[in-house]
Amino acid sequence: MIKLGLIGCGNWGANLLRNFYSLEGSEVKWLADADTEKLEAIKQRYPNIKLTTVFTEILEDKEIQGVIVATPPISHFAVAKQCLLAGKHVFVEKPLALRVEDAQTLVELAEAENLILMVGHLLRYHPAILKLREIIDSGELGDVFYVYSQRLNLGTIRRHENALWNLGCHDISVMLHLLRELPVQVSAMGRSYVQQGVEDTVFVNLNFPNNKMAHIHVSWLDPHKVRKLTVVGSRKMAVLDDMEKENKIVIYDKGFVIPEGNALDGPIHLREGEKTLPAIHRQEPLHVEAQHFVECIRKNKKPRTDGHEGLLVVQILEAAQKSLENNSIPVEINAEKLSLNPEGI
Repeated sequence: MIKLGLIGCGNWGANLLRNFYSLEGSEVKWLADADTEKLEAIKQRYPNIKLTTVFTEILEDKEIQGVIVATPPISHFAVAKQCLLAGKHVFVEKPLALRVEDAQTLVELAEAENLILMVGHLLRYHPAILKLREIIDSGELGDVFYVYSQRLNLGTIRRHENALWNLGCHDISVMLHLLRELPVQVSAMGRSYVQQGVEDTVFVNLNFPNNKMAHIHVSWLDPHKVRKLTVVGSRKMAVLDDMEKENKIVIYDKGFVIPEGNALDGPIHLREGEKTLPAIHRQEPLHVEAQHFVECIRKNKKPRTDGHEGLLVVQILEAAQKSLENNSIPVEINAEKLSLNPEGI
């Protein structure tokens, strides 16, 4: 039985608790939160869990093997570091940290202590994302030209991190996974409409080798809740719409036909065929993610979204933030200084 502790029980922490609590072969023994009202509500629903307002009590329990950190992002580094120093395997919600040097410290500490460090890049465990990666790898779409995503809502306004850091983690992680490449340049533009100094709407552009590009639009200030990803290839195009209950992926047999030889020798014809709806195994991504963390502890194996992957996303986010603060000036990215090789994405 893998015994776990959970630190932080806000809205997302409650979701994590529900999923980790339901797993076979593991037990959520402790939960820590500074809000006593939240703890009282947890006590009513989960009477067997030990509760505390001081998270270090969890770290003092020698039975605890893994800790889930679901505190606000501004505290991820400090809390995760204490957990690792206490000899616990750690699952940290995204982002891993708010500074590259802090994320690097966590990665190095986990490796030095031979501990698992996993980051909550939830979409990497989404069956639809896994299916889309399979479709791209099969060559059905042809060569991928570009990818763009929209993660929008009229949602919770954060105070300590902007929409880029709050929402962009997911899309950056997914795009690296789908394209299997590292960007060479990033630029970002955003505005603070609700709170001064905290951008609630951000547009990010990523340039990759071989002329590929990606675009990300994230916002807390939009009339529609949108969770959509589009992949445009030389043969076909695919759209993943996570707001759809049934057909989350649609493949469009659309493209163009260039005359043999020079394209200027004749007209370019558009091609439009049938749409296909690939079957997707239905699983809750958060349950899959929670199960993966426990399995990694049990088998001492590398997580799909390990600390290196978390660091890589933070490195790209920091470059985008630099562009955001400097009138959208593109920031060059030295792949040799990034934390991961493309083969490891």
